[in-house]
Formats: sequence, C-alpha cells, structure tokens
Amino acid sequence: MPQGEAAGRGAAKPQDQGWAWMVLLAAVVLQGLTLGFPCCIGVFFTDLQHEFQASNSQTSWFPSIMVAVLHGGGPLCSILVKRFGCRFVVMLGGLLSGLGMVSSSFCQSISQLYLTAGLITGLGSCFSFQAGVTTLGYYFVRWRTLANAVASTGVSLGFTLWPLLSQYLLDKMGWRNTFLIFGGILLNCCVCGAIMRPIQLASESLLEPAKPEEKPGSRAEEAQLSNGASPHHPTLQQHTTRTKCFQVLQKYLAFDIFCQNKGYQIYTIGVTWMMMGFALPHVYLVPYAIHNGVEEHKAALLISIIGLINIFIRPFTGLLSGHRVFSGRRIYLFSLAALLCGLSNFICVISAEFSVLILYCVILSIAMSGIGALTFQVLMDVVEMDRFSSALGLFTILESITLLIGPPLTGFLVDITSDFHYVFYNSSFFMISAALFMGLSFCALEKKNKLREASKACLDNPSRYQYSEASTEPKAENQSPPVVQYITSI
Repeated sequence: MPQGEAAGRGAAKPQDQGWAWMVLLAAVVLQGLTLGFPCCIGVFFTDLQHEFQASNSQTSWFPSIMVAVLHGGGPLCSILVKRFGCRFVVMLGGLLSGLGMVSSSFCQSISQLYLTAGLITGLGSCFSFQAGVTTLGYYFVRWRTLANAVASTGVSLGFTLWPLLSQYLLDKMGWRNTFLIFGGILLNCCVCGAIMRPIQLASESLLEPAKPEEKPGSRAEEAQLSNGASPHHPTLQQHTTRTKCFQVLQKYLAFDIFCQNKGYQIYTIGVTWMMMGFALPHVYLVPYAIHNGVEEHKAALLISIIGLINIFIRPFTGLLSGHRVFSGRRIYLFSLAALLCGLSNFICVISAEFSVLILYCVILSIAMSGIGALTFQVLMDVVEMDRFSSALGLFTILESITLLIGPPLTGFLVDITSDFHYVFYNSSFFMISAALFMGLSFCALEKKNKLREASKACLDNPSRYQYSEASTEPKAENQSPPVVQYITSI
C-alpha cells in the first residue's frame, strides 16, 4: 500500500493521533453492541418461557450459550485475525451477529434459539469484540491505558441502553420483531470494522505490532507456525499431526504456563470458579423483580441503572488501578471487588421492593466496575506479555465453561424449589469463595516468594552478612559460618 511505503520512509506514525481517535470511537460502539448486548436477554426471559413453555433452566441455556461463546471463542478469533486481519474479522463478526438474531426471530422452539442467538450471535460478537480490542492495541501505544478505559465505557453504555430499548420494542412489537430489529442493529459492527482500517507499522507487515525485541529465531518460529497453517506451503508435508496440534495448543492455549506459573494458575482457577456466580444476577434479576410484583418497565430499568453507574466508575477504576501505587497489588483490589459483589447479593434476599433493588444495583455496579476494569490488568501482572495472548486463550476457554453451566444449573434449582432466592445464594457462594481463595492464595504466594528471594540473596552475596567476622579473622572467609547468623543479621 502506498501509505505503508510512506510510513516505512519515516512518515509520522499513525499511533495515538489522527485516525486513531476514530478507531477508539468505533471501539466504544463495538463494545456496546457486543459485550453490552447479552444484558438485555433477561427482559425477554418471561416471554420466551410462555412462548415455548420452557422451564427456567431451559430458557437460561440461551443467554448462557451466548455469553460462553462470546468469551470462549478467543482462540478461534486469534487464528482468524492472524490469517485475515482484524478488519475482516470484525466485519465477519457483525455479519454473524446480525444473521443470528434475524434467524432467531423465526425460531419455533427454544432449542433453535440455542443455535441461532446463542451460538451464531455469540460467535459473531466474540469475533467483533476481540478483533476490535486487538486493533485498538495497534493504534494506541502511549495512550493505550486511557484508550482501553474509554473503550470500556461502551460496555456500560450497552448495559444502559439495551434493556430500555428491549423493553420498549417488546411492548410495541413483540419479541420476534424485536429480534429482527436487533439483527439490523448488530450489523453496525460491520460499519465499526470498516472504520478500523489496517495500519502499517513496518514496510512489510500490515496490522502487526512493532517488534523491536524480535529475534531471528522467533521470526523463524513464527514462519514455521505459519507454514504449518498454510495448505500451500511445501513444508506442510514435513509436519506430523501431533506436532501441528502441539504448536497450536502452545500458541493459543498456554497449558505450560498454567503448570509452571503459580500466579496464573491461582488466578485462572479463581476466576473460573467465580464465573459460576458472576452472570446469575444479569440473567435472573429482571425475572426475579417481575416475579415479586415489580412492573416490567421498572424491572428493565434495574439493568440500565447498573450500566449507567458503570459508565462513570469503570474508567475511573481502570485509570486508578494503573497508578504505580497499586503495581503488584491489583489482585487484592480484584478480590475485594469480587467479595463486595458476592456480599451485595444478600440485599436481594432481604427484600424485593423496587427501592431495595435499586440499592442492590448501585452496590453491584460498583463491584462489577472493579471486576471489569481489573480482569485483564491482573492477568497482565501475572503473565509475561510475550505469552499474554496464549494465556488469555486458555483463560477465556475455562471461564466460558462455567459461564455456560452456571445459569442453567441455578435455573434447575429454582425450578425444583420455586424460590428465586437460590439465585442470589448461589451467586454469593461462588463470588465470596473465589474472592477469599484468590486473596489468601496470592498472599501466601507473595510471602513464599519473599522468603525465597531472601534466601537467594543470602547465598548470592554472603559477604554482606559476615563483614564483622571477616574484618578480624581473615580465615573466616574459607569457613562456612552458621546459616542462622546470616538470617538474623538481615
């Protein structure tokens, strides 16, 4: 491309200026369309139950599949981005999302919704969201933290607007026509993708981040992986199926990091367990309010309140946690947010009055802002950046499993007991236990690492701890003094 040649000849870099801010605006809209969309499904929960004569458990599979695929399709999205580029994948995601919702308007059974709205729309949203975030990382370097914080406001805008729009269209047109209109709205992801034009950072590569630290060996390894994935390369026949599978797993699912990195292991297990309860209020809050006599318009407003508060709190939390004071301590802020999220659920158990539910939404939204702003920042703290993408792949796959099974299992419990309180009991149990597990485990791991570093310092620099003895007796250097003396003299 001509503009690429100009960039290679020393033209001004496009990062952090000019068109980058249009890309940021597109990312805000994109996150509102994709991550914000599943929050409105609770508005249709009761209507879908009546339409298909489905139980709570059967109906909850629909949003669970959508959210699980949205989070778990990351590795597939990474493969497509590497092969076709971010712009193509964002627009492909928009087409799939729109197609899924249009198809959903013609469904005749709840199981068909699992395929159309759950799988197809969820996968499309995954492609658009994750490829859009990747593009944002290419366009911003100096202001990357600010850009990600601003882009996350799109999620909050989606949380605010989708439920209100859903309730309005549902009252006027019914759920089928509403889903048809949603298909057209989600096609705007293609417009956002068109704005995210490829950026050329080097004369030979499009949409790839700068790699000043790249070594010839790493380039050869990347070429080897690329050759293994290309059906036209002559060396394809030289790779066995086992080798190719291992390369793919090593690149996109970091099992080796999970086995060797204790911090990543603790965090992944904790978040995976936490997700069993994290999505429950989003799915069941509106049905719970309606079940207890709250008007449908007010019930839909509850989700919007959560989103509205998130608009202001989430960017502030993201920027605050990026301060050097919290460096290395963000996991404790994350655990505290998860703990607050779990404790807030007991408010719904006390009362289901609308004023009490508003208080619950305010506290829940503050806690959710901390979780949303810190999830990936903590992951960056515990994993080296050169392996972050593969660590993120395994992380999202595991959390998508619990996001998938959490709401249906809780719905089955509600069907048996006819008591919606178990939704909030379950959510509190998983959130609180995960918060305590992560906080205490990282505290123990930190103490263990400090002891190990202290012991290593004693062995690496013994003269620092024996200067008083060595000054009077030169032969003491050849002797091995008691270890206790070195430890107690620190």
